[in-house]
Amino acid sequence: MKKLLAVLLASLLCLSACAFAEDHYTVGICQLVQHVALDAATQGFQDALKAKLGDQVTFDVKNASGDSNTCSTIANSFVSDNVDLIMANATPALQAAVAATGDIPILGTSVTDYATALDIDDWTGATGMNVSGTSDLAPLDQQAAMLHELFPEAKTVGLLYCSAEPNSKYQVDVIRGYLTDLGYTCTDYTFADSNDVASVAQNACDGCDVIYIPTDNTAASCTEAIRNVVEPAMKPVIAGEEGICAGCGVATLSISYYDLGYATGEMAYEVLVNGADIAALAVRFAPNVTKEYNAELCTLLGISVPEGYVAIQ
Repeated sequence: MKKLLAVLLASLLCLSACAFAEDHYTVGICQLVQHVALDAATQGFQDALKAKLGDQVTFDVKNASGDSNTCSTIANSFVSDNVDLIMANATPALQAAVAATGDIPILGTSVTDYATALDIDDWTGATGMNVSGTSDLAPLDQQAAMLHELFPEAKTVGLLYCSAEPNSKYQVDVIRGYLTDLGYTCTDYTFADSNDVASVAQNACDGCDVIYIPTDNTAASCTEAIRNVVEPAMKPVIAGEEGICAGCGVATLSISYYDLGYATGEMAYEVLVNGADIAALAVRFAPNVTKEYNAELCTLLGISVPEGYVAIQ
């Protein structure tokens, strides 16, 4: 009898341990670079999963410091560790994760266009592979309209972005059409990395009335360098998101990156716990956009902001 009880107890303990193992999840987070927008997305993602899973989830958060090769190293380490899910924050992180595994579920966030990032033709809204996530694309037609609302007398717009970021080129290609329709002459000013941001920004100031910067990770990491150029030149910057605007812009039509990350965390719960088919899970977008302005720079440049804009805090 004692032996039978001991066997039953051991079996129960084994079952409990197995149940715990099944109910606990390890999520690897690869963030391309540290800046306000991506930091907020990562925080929102963690907060959403913690709210639903509590101590049942563990995060392994790694930052690639802006280097795509480091993204690949991080993604491969997550595969070696057999994590339950990878969250890829920004396009190069997503591309690295996709190259590393076709089996582990991958959720992207702060990715502008999944079809461009993953080279998918005939885009339907879902990837058809082990990937889904959220897009940080704000309505580019509305961003162009906002630029026109603030600077109707301007003639030329400089499109300033990193040539190494396909997400930035996509946005610029789209908004160029809207701006051209509004009567502006647009010129691209591309920098390869952070080393030539200041010189290219100076060229944009010399050649244009207004500068537009999309949701560009390199620019977001170099807002101080950009501001040091555009402020003395008295050239306004319309930014694709709040973090860039706070650093060197005058206005933006921006999403909340925290909310975007939170939505990605909710998707992770659907995949991990509810068994959602990630291949059929449509990419989601931020539910709201807000017109915001940088009060300090608007005052310095003598820009009057119309009603309907919220000051960035």
